[in-house]
Amino acid sequence: MHLETFTSLPAGWRDDALDAKWESVRKVRRVVTGALELQRAAKVIGSSLEAAPQVFISNADLLAALTGVDLAEVSITSAIRIENGEGPADSFRIDEVKGVSVVFRRAYGVKCARSWKYFDPATADPAHPDITPRDAQALREREAAAA
Repeated sequence: MHLETFTSLPAGWRDDALDAKWESVRKVRRVVTGALELQRAAKVIGSSLEAAPQVFISNADLLAALTGVDLAEVSITSAIRIENGEGPADSFRIDEVKGVSVVFRRAYGVKCARSWKYFDPATADPAHPDITPRDAQALREREAAAA
């Protein structure tokens, strides 16, 4: 019912370090999505999955926050290459996020029939040649669980 309040969460569940990490990840993602939106507006891409941008990060704290994070997954791109450094002068930047710049790169390969990510067909599982290796693994696990 809409008039009921949410249950209070235990104070012990609060993790300020994890919150700060994901705030940093969201900052980097904001620069990536800004760069992709320019390409979408110019009709270079129709979907962010058609991109595999190169992301330059000179801010050590932002770079550290990406440890263990699949930025391509978070940014909804087929791939992302992260580089330590400033990036080219003509790379995309936003004033609100210092130390991050993005160079647009089109995703390489073929479009996965399951996830729509682009991937190198040479890496495909022979049993599932039209989907990414990751999706093929997920299908194998699903099939094994159903058996």
